Amino acid sequence: MHNFKKLKIWNVRMMLVSESYKITRTFPKFETYGLMSQMNRCAVSIPSNISEGTSKSSNKHFANFLEHSLGSAFEWETQLNVAFNENYISEEKFKELAQKIKEIQKMISSFKSRLQAS
Repeated sequence: MHNFKKLKIWNVRMMLVSESYKITRTFPKFETYGLMSQMNRCAVSIPSNISEGTSKSSNKHFANFLEHSLGSAFEWETQLNVAFNENYISEEKFKELAQKIKEIQKMISSFKSRLQAS
């Protein structure tokens, strides 16, 4: 078993959660139960699946939770695109966050591959 708090992939994801909450606070009020909620739930799901996976008894089970985490990362990326298309965030912020989420996706994929190889 792994200590999720010591995993770099978990810590980086926690920073994304904070960033997601920060940007969604600026969204229009009518998005409270729409895009705002969905983005934040996805952002939280990414590190949550990583931490839950660390409790599993095998690397195979842990890899399944990493797969869910990766899915949430791609879902969050789509929602980021929606937010940008609706002019809820600036192009600069969009580019910054798009780069971060792509790095996160690569980190999860790489960690999952290493885990499955061991």
